[in-house]
Parts: sequence; structure tokens; C-alpha cells
Amino acid sequence: QVQLVESGGGLVQAGGSLRLSCAASGSIFSINNMGWYRQAPGKQRELVATITNGGNTDYADSVKGRFTISRDNAKNTVYLQMNSLKPEDTAVYYCNAGVRNPGRSSYKDYWGQGTQVTVSS
Repeated sequence: QVQLVESGGGLVQAGGSLRLSCAASGSIFSINNMGWYRQAPGKQRELVATITNGGNTDYADSVKGRFTISRDNAKNTVYLQMNSLKPEDTAVYYCNAGVRNPGRSSYKDYWGQGTQVTVSS
């Protein structure tokens, strides 16, 4: 009963910026770690950035200094601010969250449907 919905993707020129959002809704008691992943055609899904429920962040080396992950716990939303975009950033971006449902003691992993980011030269 949990759904993650991404938004904010689109077409942008190299050097431009985009801000992705992912809102979780449904039967949610709490959310642990959240993250952004991306997948280009013919490639495996790869980690972009993660953020813990305490606000600690980690980034793939390829996006350090350019991307910033953040979260708004009151809105059950995670964001990815992407600056200085490069053509190699082109991919479908997916959000991920570990969600604890009411009445349960463990977290379950959920994925969004993905949003396309295309960076042109």
C-alpha cells in the first residue's frame, strides 16, 4: 500500500540543472534510508545518492560536488538537486525508500516508477 512517485525529470542542456522529487504515500509509519538510483539503456541500475533518516548522505563519485540529496520527513519526500549536468547523466532516475508500515517492526524496500532525465550536448 506504499507508493513512491518521482517528478521533475526532463530534457536539459549540458551545464544545466534539474530538481527531482519523490513523494511516498500510503500506509507509512516511518521511513528509514532513502536514495536515488539511475539506469541507462543496456546498463545496470546504479546508486546515485543516499540519505539516512538522520540526514547523513553519500554520493557516487561521478556526481560528488554536482548533486545534492535532501529529504523532508514531514512530507515523506526525498529530493535530488542536480547541477552542472553532463550527457553521461542521462538515465531513468528511480527513488528508493525503506518503509515501516503501521503495526510492523521491519522495513520493506519500495521503488518509484522512474523519471527520465536527458542531458544534451
